[in-house]
Amino acid sequence: MAAMPRGASSLGAASIARLIALLLPLGLLGGALGSQYFGGLNPCEMCYWQRWPHAAAIALAALAFTASAGSRRASALTLAAAAAIAVSGAIGVYHAGVEAGIFEGVTTCSVTGGGGSDADLLRQITQAPIVRCDQVQWAFLGISMAGWNAILSLGGALTILLLTRRGARP
Repeated sequence: MAAMPRGASSLGAASIARLIALLLPLGLLGGALGSQYFGGLNPCEMCYWQRWPHAAAIALAALAFTASAGSRRASALTLAAAAAIAVSGAIGVYHAGVEAGIFEGVTTCSVTGGGGSDADLLRQITQAPIVRCDQVQWAFLGISMAGWNAILSLGGALTILLLTRRGARP
């Protein structure tokens, strides 16, 4: 068996970290959008909050692929993506806590619309589904989507951090 070149395993760790930083938020955001548009689940306001950091992580991780895997630029962008993923996970913890009645959730309503007349706004309000942040719409193994987002995001962010640190060793 041939000897592995010095630093090859650390370069592999950096490449894996960068790949996870891209694929994890893609999968989680894709799952959220799929459950909305194909599964008929309407997201609450806190569900939307969890999506934005994943979108940022995808952009940051994609930028990390513009540099070589072991470079400082790639590592910094990968770690920034991991931080964004962790933010989504933290929001997921809070959201799951709201669903479990541990925390008080959003107590105000928000309406998203493209402007228009008062009649258009009233029609949007009356036709919009009412989705409460404290109600679980879907669960697997007793864990809600917010809970799964928290588990996968925080676990993934930690994995990316550890792999990036391993890849940074000389």
